[in-house]
Amino acid sequence: MMSDLLFPDIQPRRSGRLAVDDVHTLYWEECGNPDGVPVLFLHGGPGGGISPMHRRFFDPAYYRIVLFDQRGAGQSTPLGEYCNNTTAHLIADIEVLRQMLEVEQWLVFGGSWGSTLALAYGEAHPKVCLGFILRGIFLCTAAEVDWFVNGIGYFYPEVHAEFAAYIPAPERSNLLEAYSQRLFNADPDVYLPAARSWSRYEGSCLFLEPQSSAIAQFETDAVCMSLGRLEAHYMRYGAFMDEDQLVQNVGKIRHLPAVIIQGRYDVICPPKSAYRLHQAWPESTLHIIPDAGHAAMEPGIATALIKATEEFKLQGRFS
Repeated sequence: MMSDLLFPDIQPRRSGRLAVDDVHTLYWEECGNPDGVPVLFLHGGPGGGISPMHRRFFDPAYYRIVLFDQRGAGQSTPLGEYCNNTTAHLIADIEVLRQMLEVEQWLVFGGSWGSTLALAYGEAHPKVCLGFILRGIFLCTAAEVDWFVNGIGYFYPEVHAEFAAYIPAPERSNLLEAYSQRLFNADPDVYLPAARSWSRYEGSCLFLEPQSSAIAQFETDAVCMSLGRLEAHYMRYGAFMDEDQLVQNVGKIRHLPAVIIQGRYDVICPPKSAYRLHQAWPESTLHIIPDAGHAAMEPGIATALIKATEEFKLQGRFS
């Protein structure tokens, strides 16, 4: 069972809400050893949110585990809010959280969009990072955005056809813009069905073998409202970064240890991005998982993530 691959279920030692501006309030939680090596978990999406399973990639006897829901996601409020929501805002939020928790340095762990944010944060604040564990690399380049919106259809033609069919035929030449016009409408009768269609599209492609439970979860209002809106928002604006900024600036963090874990058959974030990052960062370690898609809960990926957190611990990379 998937659960057997992870550390035992744990509850937060403490949690809270952090107002970061007049619009957004973040939910955060801390688990594990209060005197342990701090590790920051960055969830995917944008808009994906954290779950109890995410606490379980880390040995709670060794790590001080910090998780939070990014702006507009999970238990942070308002749900799905894209106002005052950019990569720069999220980076600033992480620093506010770090300082509030009195963390000097931490290991940064992120998958999918979480890998994007981990790299952006590390390049902005390399001195507070101990290292990186990154999964399912997404650099938010124009090519990757186009792949997500259109290219997935080469592997999941029926899923993409359903995604496109939601949009009237005259608008299908630019699906991202057509979805955006609906997702950013103020009327929930307009944006919620569009968000559900967007989320169903992604959820159908997460695993090497599609799982109905994952698709159903992605279709819930709580998930689709934040995921659909915020993914389109960030993709529409290239994550508010210069094109290929994360690779261009990788020299700022090349001195830090990093493990990159990538599913061979990840159609959401294809392996080329992980390979490009590794080529620019040859000191990193790249693991291509031969029997996995995108999801962190693919058995091969989960096993590799656990191995990475254990190797960081056992090698004493933080002393």
